[in-house]
Amino acid sequence: MKITIVQPDIAWEDKHVNMENLEKLLDFPPGVTDLVILPEMFTTGFSMQSHELAEESDSLTYGWLLKMAELKKAAFCGSYIMKEKELYYNRFVLCTPEGERISYDKSHLFSITGEDKHFTPGHQRIIINYAGFRINPIICYDLRFPVWIRNRNDYDLLICVANWPESRREVWNTLLKARAIENQCYVAGVNRIGSDQPGNNYSGDSVILDAKGRTMAEMGKYREGYVTADISLQNLEKFRNAFPVHRDADDFKIIS
Repeated sequence: MKITIVQPDIAWEDKHVNMENLEKLLDFPPGVTDLVILPEMFTTGFSMQSHELAEESDSLTYGWLLKMAELKKAAFCGSYIMKEKELYYNRFVLCTPEGERISYDKSHLFSITGEDKHFTPGHQRIIINYAGFRINPIICYDLRFPVWIRNRNDYDLLICVANWPESRREVWNTLLKARAIENQCYVAGVNRIGSDQPGNNYSGDSVILDAKGRTMAEMGKYREGYVTADISLQNLEKFRNAFPVHRDADDFKIIS
């Protein structure tokens, strides 16, 4: 499966500008990739204005994701602000070219900046089956919690969409590698560049890693654009069978 990670500069709380910018950025023809991954809150930046910016299930951003999936003949995914039954979520949404939609709500809200006061956490771990791969989506701060992410022999690709500040870029790079190695999976870490209104700067460092933590493709620092890598389920299974550490993994249950 070919996966494409996108590293944009995000205009603060301006959905239309961000969508137009992404359409210009994603200048490749249809059918050259299978999955396009956008950052966390890719239409607004990491805003706490959930009441003002939230969308219902079938509104602007979902329509755009669906349009792009159909246009590029590839699944599109990323997170944005959603409202459901008077609750607000930082929700990851994946749309396929056939119109299927799968979502995951961010579980670990970043209380240090008050995300927990403006959003409701999700409590369900989701595995998405797409193009023969089992995909585990997480959002930004989730990356710091290895129990939540632990591979129970149920996924092949970990996707982390983020707005991860430059001041903690070393942590970002280290944790992505660690999650690939400990879970014996591919990892796609997708971040933004630029700055936001609260004053955070973002260096990007978006990357695709193999199950040994080795870099397959990367965007690097401060550069807007996209990069694609071809991940192989056959190669992954060969490595897991040759070095089957999952057989010795601890059994556990998440109770809260």
